[in-house]
Amino acid sequence: MVGLWVWEQYLGGWLARALGRARRATIAIAYAGDDARPAEIALRVVGERTDRLRGCRLTVLVLADGTEDLPARLGAVEAQLPPQVAVHLMPGAPGRLPVALRAAGAAGAPVLSYLAAEGTVDPVALTAAATGRPAEALVRSGTDASLRPALADAGFPLATEVELADTGERIAFGTGSDRNLEALKESLWAAGADLRDPDGVPLRPDSQVDIAPLARALLAELARHGPRTVTELRRYAVTATAYRAVDALRALTGLLDEGQVSRTPEQGRLAGDVLVTAAR
Repeated sequence: MVGLWVWEQYLGGWLARALGRARRATIAIAYAGDDARPAEIALRVVGERTDRLRGCRLTVLVLADGTEDLPARLGAVEAQLPPQVAVHLMPGAPGRLPVALRAAGAAGAPVLSYLAAEGTVDPVALTAAATGRPAEALVRSGTDASLRPALADAGFPLATEVELADTGERIAFGTGSDRNLEALKESLWAAGADLRDPDGVPLRPDSQVDIAPLARALLAELARHGPRTVTELRRYAVTATAYRAVDALRALTGLLDEGQVSRTPEQGRLAGDVLVTAAR
């Protein structure tokens, strides 16, 4: 499944970043049901990167309704982990995440959360996931409602989401880092699944992807808010559309060539501080 593949791909890079600047960190996995795959993936990824754990403590917290068979399913992988990795299995719904994180001693350290629900994701769980320093959360949901407002309300400064065109599942991500936001979006594209573009049309991520819908979305953003920097437009593309930051640069270059926008300064590289204005 796309969401689990993205979880695996992103988790490896997160471990390197989190433990490169902190002595302890927490991976929190909360979902309804008895699907053990998110936890299995997490322990396997941790086990493949034990060299990153020297001098650090990592907690893997699994909060799920059906934890009865988790010890048996995770036992073989857990037994191979070094002593600085603590695995906590707790029964309960995602709404118990605040209590679980406190019990795991996650306060004041990096936290990466994986939250999944068939319908609406519990806002209590989202708010708890946002308390890490820093905090990031990958969210999967079958709801028709956008997840970005809920992530923003929970306290994540940046959030993006995509809808999978074939299943309708939504995959969202909350963070405070533009770089990590772009890394997550790159992982989604690498998964190769059909996504929804700004016009609601299925978008097949590849090197020849049609960026015309993104160009229209960027022009609409300029019409709403006036001149924007390249950094702001890149961020808009990554957060509000299914496209990536690199696609925003391609779209802006095309709009400049067509005379639909202008830039200040007029010459030089299309750097982040270049101001883009819609043509009158």
